[in-house]
Amino acid sequence: QVQLAESGGGLVQPGGSLRLSCKASGFTFSRYVMSWYRQAPGKELELVALISRFGDNTNYVDSVKGRFTISRNSATVYLQMNSLKLEDTAVYYCNTEPPSVSWGQGTQVTVSS
Repeated sequence: QVQLAESGGGLVQPGGSLRLSCKASGFTFSRYVMSWYRQAPGKELELVALISRFGDNTNYVDSVKGRFTISRNSATVYLQMNSLKLEDTAVYYCNTEPPSVSWGQGTQVTVSS
């Protein structure tokens, strides 16, 4: 049973940084591409970043390129977010890619002055 637990969100001013973590369990983590999604109020779920099984390939949505970095270790996937903008405000989720039916509770990121 896939279990995903996101953490690390919070309130930050524009230009600030946060590091999100997602602890994965219940499946063989190393066999899966992992991803971070986000959902802003009133908007659809958006794929933000993904990372290959061994961490040697990453991809980002254009709006976060150069600001966000996805990484992974044995059972956790991270999202380092720098130079945060107001439009990065959202609930952030991690999942396998393609996503499993199990989603975590997400972690709220609020960028506000």
